[in-house]
Amino acid sequence: MLTILGFAMIATFLALIMTKKMSPIAALVLIPALFCVAVGKGAHLGDYVIDGVSSLAPTAAMLMFAIVYFGVMIDVGLFDPVVRGILRFCKADPMRVVVGTAVLAAIVSLDGDGSTTFMITVSAMYPLYKRLGMSLVVMTGVAAMANGVMNTVPWGGPTARAATALKLDAADIFVPMIPALLVGLLGVLGLAYLLGLRERRRLGALRLDEESVETKETVLVGAGAGGGGLEKRPVAGGGGADDVDDDGDGGDGGDDDGDLLKGLDPNRPTLRPRLYWFNALLTGTLITAMILGLLPIPVLFLLGAALALSVNYPRLPDQKARIAAHADNVLNVSGMVFAAAVFTGVLQGTGMVDHMAGWLVDTVPEGLGPHMALVTGVLSLPLTYFMSNDGFYFGVLPVLAEAGAAHGVTPLEMARASLVGQPLHMSSPLVPAVYVLVGMARVEFGDHTRFVVKWAALTCLLILAAGILFGTI
Repeated sequence: MLTILGFAMIATFLALIMTKKMSPIAALVLIPALFCVAVGKGAHLGDYVIDGVSSLAPTAAMLMFAIVYFGVMIDVGLFDPVVRGILRFCKADPMRVVVGTAVLAAIVSLDGDGSTTFMITVSAMYPLYKRLGMSLVVMTGVAAMANGVMNTVPWGGPTARAATALKLDAADIFVPMIPALLVGLLGVLGLAYLLGLRERRRLGALRLDEESVETKETVLVGAGAGGGGLEKRPVAGGGGADDVDDDGDGGDGGDDDGDLLKGLDPNRPTLRPRLYWFNALLTGTLITAMILGLLPIPVLFLLGAALALSVNYPRLPDQKARIAAHADNVLNVSGMVFAAAVFTGVLQGTGMVDHMAGWLVDTVPEGLGPHMALVTGVLSLPLTYFMSNDGFYFGVLPVLAEAGAAHGVTPLEMARASLVGQPLHMSSPLVPAVYVLVGMARVEFGDHTRFVVKWAALTCLLILAAGILFGTI
């Protein structure tokens, strides 16, 4: 019964948010609360929620201070050169813009943290997508998939969890998987190319005035001012630059988000050009400390945000103004994380997640025993989407590995196969980082889910096929 109710709860949640019948925060809180009562454990709801909140509190704290930190870095102009470089490469070509999004997300993902990856990627690319009237779900989908592939680096989390759960060396798991993961990354880049071509056909051919490309700094004015610097050249079969939809699936070509776009104005008063190298060094040091694990990530971002505010804005009113400017993002993301804590707390506290995982393992036919690595790779898609990485790697993977060992499948093969589902996992409603992505991009979570799930699942299967072909799975 718990198995059926667990799947029913997840299906109800996804149906409500994808059809926009309920906001994600409301659905994350009310749906599990109702199902908790339905299983007869309503009296324990408070305990489940507190447990969930306690487990996600460090993540919420990390996101709060990370948003403030990177918000300040955007304010002071740290990422302006990145935007200018991408703009010059893209040249208002939607295909280049989408491919550039995938490349940027993949590179930044090397820090091993999805939240920082999404903050940097959206900060750099959002103004360009809005200025060209491109589909914002294309940006969020491509960024999430690129990050999902790169999230398998040993310091990113999944590989370390698999190594810990099966008592293996993380390098022995990851290094042989590199060719398959590169195939997956190439698949994401190929998809970005095709999606970019689709956007080019939809919008027509656009170009930036040569003067605005060549003149120092005016590129960002064109990106944020809503006027000049951009003109349209219609092509056969393509729409105009203003032919965009208003269903949350793309940009509206207007200035509804003018405040964020003007945030990259090269004349904005928040810039601190004299402190550019200090801020670059501080950010590099912060990312290095995260990779080396010198301190817990929430503590690093707390210290980094405090230092960035104090040095760049010594006056107290200026500090308050910067915090207030980013309060909207902080509240939205942290609120979503604590709402997700209700969902995960009920799933785990009632035992639904254990029964669901056990049912899936038990349904594997005996004849598939020698192919347990393949089975694990396939199961990693739904399991890592519907549960946390901790739940999958520490709760389910050891059971699957034991079943595989009985048929001669090595733990290393099982561990590698367990990484396959990460491109899909990064868009799971249980992953806090995805709320940073959709929140900063101002995309409805349901729109993002509808768009990305099919492409992310295809990327996962591509990695699995490549792993089998290369003999690592």
